[in-house]
Amino acid sequence: MKSAVLVIDVQSALFDLEPKPFESDIVVKKINKVTHWARKNSLPVIFIQHEQLNSILEFECDGWQLQSGLEFEVTDIKVRKTTPDSFLNTALKVVLNNHQIEHLIICGYASEFCIDTTVRRAAGLGYSIELISDAHTTHDKSHATGGEIRMHHNCTLPNILSFGVKITATPTDALI
Repeated sequence: MKSAVLVIDVQSALFDLEPKPFESDIVVKKINKVTHWARKNSLPVIFIQHEQLNSILEFECDGWQLQSGLEFEVTDIKVRKTTPDSFLNTALKVVLNNHQIEHLIICGYASEFCIDTTVRRAAGLGYSIELISDAHTTHDKSHATGGEIRMHHNCTLPNILSFGVKITATPTDALI
């Protein structure tokens, strides 16, 4: 089964401004470990970047750029998106089809929005998924910390069986 790594929304405006997401520096290091492993194993690495007009995430502005600590290679692929769903009105499905991908390894930001939505959509489209349990994050919210939100999604998403594909929450070190 051919795999690809999706790195979702790890962008300057979301990671470099205060307050930072939960364990943001650790998450970026773990994402770099995952992408390094993927490239070494000839797996496509796809960086997905959220954009919104007239905001700090406007296409090509400083905040829209990938977070400076991320390691990006010229062979990596970039996909632009405008909703929490990395598939909706984007080139992602075409890219995955062109590479004959059946399994997604997902990490990035925000656990309760873009990660959650993309995992569910991907499962609905028939992709099996490994959510990298220690390489996705979010900001603290009034109802829960970023760590609690990440833990909730690590426990909840693998329990969705109705899509008919396997969703697992796998720590970085168990993957590589």
